Amino acid sequence: MKTTKKSLACWLLLVLIFTFAACGAAQDTENPENIINSPEPPHEIYANVQEVSFEALVARDYYVLPEPKLEGEMSVEEALQNRRSHRRFRDEALSAQQVSQLLWAAYGITLARPGGGLRTTPSAGATFPLEVYVVIGNVAEIYPGVFRYDSYNHILLRLQEGDIREELAAAALGQQSVAHAPMVIFYSAVRQRITEIYGDRGVRYAYMELGHSAQNVYLQAEALGLGTVAIGAFFDDRLGEIFGLGDEEVPLYLMPVGWIN
Repeated sequence: MKTTKKSLACWLLLVLIFTFAACGAAQDTENPENIINSPEPPHEIYANVQEVSFEALVARDYYVLPEPKLEGEMSVEEALQNRRSHRRFRDEALSAQQVSQLLWAAYGITLARPGGGLRTTPSAGATFPLEVYVVIGNVAEIYPGVFRYDSYNHILLRLQEGDIREELAAAALGQQSVAHAPMVIFYSAVRQRITEIYGDRGVRYAYMELGHSAQNVYLQAEALGLGTVAIGAFFDDRLGEIFGLGDEEVPLYLMPVGWIN
């Protein structure tokens, strides 16, 4: 009889623990910034691709982007005809949906597969050496900060808080398009991912992949009524510090994006 009472007490304790845990999780999902604390993939299409990145599970700090739209109002031909580089931007916020669309165009998943997936950008040997980061300065629903784009789950992993656009512009030789754009996309390449297969020639393939991805951003920005410009002039070491790049990760491009002034 004593054993039965003891077992019942243990079960009740477990029920209470799980109840409090569930309540806490429910409160977390109400965060207006859309930062969630669930280890489950946030988008159904990516559910069988890859678990949420290790960094997100440890920090429990990531922003779930809206689903990208697969239909638009502008044709590819029209976007190609109108595409230009723009360096002057209005002081007007972008939406989270626009950020989502731009990052998906840059490096998003188009066909989910277990352990990987097909993307908007071709990659030699499907090695995908690029990393895509974004500096948020003036975007509705997303607090300013530095994020890394997780293509597998279509989420932003927060690296640091705060608006660093002026600091980033200083690292880009004072180019004011970086300081004034609501968001700035930053590309780097992890060379080892591709050189392990293709040797030194893999570095060339990584640059080709960057060109494919950046053109996607140009065309997507045009289709959204926005402008951008590809910037390769910056202090490599300073960008490495800002984004926390590893030894094998090299900076490639900055692409400020915003409403054309």
